[in-house]
Amino acid sequence: MGRRRKRVATGDGVPNPRKEEKTPAPPRKEKKKKTDIGKMFINISIGLCIFSLIWFFYALYMRSSLARRVVTLHPSPRVLDANSSSPDVSPEKYWGTYRPQVYFGMKTRSPRSVVTGLMWMRQFAEMDGNLRHTCEQGDHLLGYGWLMHDGVSFGVQEVHDRDFTLTTEFVKRMGGDHGGDWTWRITAKQHGTAASAPVISLMFYTATDVQGSLQAHVEEKNRLSSVTGTSEELGNFKITFGKPTAGEGASGKYARYNYLQTKSPGLDKLTDIVKNSLNHKFDFSPPKGEKRFYFAVDSYKVTNHQNQQKDLKMESDFVVHQVTVQTPFQIEVLFESGSFRERPNQLVGSMLTDELEKRKVAFDEKFESTFGLQAKGFTSSQIKFAKAVLSNMLGGMGYFFGQSVVQSVYNEHPVLYPEGPLFTAVPSRSFFPRGFLWDEGFHQLLISKWDTQLTKEVIAHWLDLINIEGWIPREQILDDEARSKVPSEFIVQHNENANPPTLFLALQELLEQLNAQPELPSSQTMIPFLRRLYPRLQIWFEWFNTTQAGPMANSYRWRGRDKDTNLFLNPKTLTSGLDDYPRASHPSADERHVDLYCWMTLASGIMANVARILGEPHLVYENTHLTLSNNDLLNKLHWSENLHTFSDYGNHTQAVSLQQEKVFVPPGQPRHQFPVTRLVRSVRKAPKLQYVNALGYVSLFPFLLQILTPDSPKIEHILRDIQDPERLWTPYGLRSLSHLDPLYMKRNTEHDAPYWRGPIWININYLAVRALHHYGSIEGPYKKKAATLYQDLRTNLINNVYKQYMETGYIWEQYNDSTGRGQGSHPFTGWSALIVLIMAEEY
Repeated sequence: MGRRRKRVATGDGVPNPRKEEKTPAPPRKEKKKKTDIGKMFINISIGLCIFSLIWFFYALYMRSSLARRVVTLHPSPRVLDANSSSPDVSPEKYWGTYRPQVYFGMKTRSPRSVVTGLMWMRQFAEMDGNLRHTCEQGDHLLGYGWLMHDGVSFGVQEVHDRDFTLTTEFVKRMGGDHGGDWTWRITAKQHGTAASAPVISLMFYTATDVQGSLQAHVEEKNRLSSVTGTSEELGNFKITFGKPTAGEGASGKYARYNYLQTKSPGLDKLTDIVKNSLNHKFDFSPPKGEKRFYFAVDSYKVTNHQNQQKDLKMESDFVVHQVTVQTPFQIEVLFESGSFRERPNQLVGSMLTDELEKRKVAFDEKFESTFGLQAKGFTSSQIKFAKAVLSNMLGGMGYFFGQSVVQSVYNEHPVLYPEGPLFTAVPSRSFFPRGFLWDEGFHQLLISKWDTQLTKEVIAHWLDLINIEGWIPREQILDDEARSKVPSEFIVQHNENANPPTLFLALQELLEQLNAQPELPSSQTMIPFLRRLYPRLQIWFEWFNTTQAGPMANSYRWRGRDKDTNLFLNPKTLTSGLDDYPRASHPSADERHVDLYCWMTLASGIMANVARILGEPHLVYENTHLTLSNNDLLNKLHWSENLHTFSDYGNHTQAVSLQQEKVFVPPGQPRHQFPVTRLVRSVRKAPKLQYVNALGYVSLFPFLLQILTPDSPKIEHILRDIQDPERLWTPYGLRSLSHLDPLYMKRNTEHDAPYWRGPIWININYLAVRALHHYGSIEGPYKKKAATLYQDLRTNLINNVYKQYMETGYIWEQYNDSTGRGQGSHPFTGWSALIVLIMAEEY
């Protein structure tokens, strides 16, 4: 107790016991504060989680949205109406030889056309089963191609096999609601060098391509006299197979007949089906000849393809008529539309002959009025050659329908582009029977001189394929037939990759025609055509201007260079169109490409012109063109004072070579268990940012596209390089890479032969001839020199391409710069057909 009292009685500063009980109050406030901070932390965490989830799903949405953009077509109205190729709108072009990948065949310009075609084989030959159908360089034909073709209504083609020649002719006649009738005439004649008259089997076929049905009509046990059919697009129709008639001055020939009626899982399988149906049990025994057994279609069992379940809806009717007969002979095949009700007569026999003669005369007259080669003094043989070159371009036009396989950086896997049609010329019926974006601009330079409407349709088809980003897949592989010709690594198209916008060259030609002859019917329709085209041209130009921009203002850089630099002597730039032409040895974002700069200069000028004609705002394009065409800027970005040439700029070294890879094999170990040695790139000196020391086609682009002013001193250097035999000049044309260049004719890998590293290409030589003509026709210090070089280069090109055609039977992809010999794919009557414009001096 005392102690307690004593505690109570302590001094004034001692707190009251009641006050002592209150002392825990401050800690309660601290606890509350800690609780509030905890709650705040939890709330922030929840908020962050919610925000992260929102951001995550937004990112997923944006990625999904960006991934969809590559397959979203541009929203502006299509240049061509959906029915523009229909028989109602364009009956004269509905049927055509729109299957350039086969030696002879026809189809309609529709998504699921009934297709017709011809196969043939030589019987009793050393190589049995030598079936011809799709154009193959491995067939080693002596030559084939159209001698006449007007692009619309008729054509004459010769196919030179080893000891006989097939002449395929067709004529169309309008009538009814489905594109009218047509007739084929096939004539077979043996070569004078043939030891005996060959026996040939012709196989005429029809397939429905999953739409419609066919009915075979057989007489005389196994002769297919006709096929009747129906489809949504053609209505009812009938195909009649005439009997072979004798050749000139000969009696009737003994013939045997066979036919096949089956199902096909796809048009790309037709050759295989016929091959697999062949049987050697049939005998060919003319009245005065020995009995021999020949190959003929017999039967074909439909099987499941690619381990897929059989689906009858995806199969096509397929009917083949085979006639086996000894040369010489002639056969006619007649297609008649069921809607052609007031047909005056059948287009066969003498009626067909008369109609063919009329079309030939009209073709000759139009050819001379268009190109004037006779007036220029060319020989009849040279004129016949030029007609064949033009005809192969027109006869090589195809109509394709399907989906490209594309990918962007936002797609984990390749995706299918929207279905669509493409009416286009092709570079090569044997090797490249499909559409290529940069080739097509050159094709249309020739076609536009012949038929402006055809060119407008082709340009419209290409621009209607543009997506919302402004990108056009540069290589069009639209169906199974096209894919069967393409290595798998080239099928997928990437949306960051461009191709030279050469369609602007064709547009430039159309605009010049409009200015020169505004009263022509084709000119009257030009303004509405340009107005529908314009939104797509705008987005296409903008896509180039943004996705292909270079590291400096107003510079440009091709995307899509090869990434595995270890395997390439110089990584390719397929997107430039010039493939293995030497660029910077070590690809980087610091590169500037002079050829792309020049293409954009050309494109901006044409965009300004189109906008001005349409009354649209044009100052942006005009200012861009003024900036890019300023030679001081061009010189600043691309002129190398040390090299005295226009050049690319990038991370580059000359000290590279291909060396055998070293693979260490431990002693006593078998060599075959270790990797095969490869050729890999050896870099002996580190690269640095500098001008690329390649002199060739790329160096000429400011001159080729006429960006240099006539008084530019740089022209003197360019003309010097052009006429120097040690650099670019040859008796056959300008080589693609200087003879003095370290990479001249060097392989790019152990498997890739030189492509744009020396050989002569006609498209670039056409641009060179055109530029020389331009600078040789306007006032300037280099006028006389350019005019002289123009005449010499033009003469060399004409003489060599003509000579090679006469010697080999083909126009070629490229020409050897040492011998002038044609090489590469053949026939290549894509841009090599520009030789006709060079002959006609039409630039």
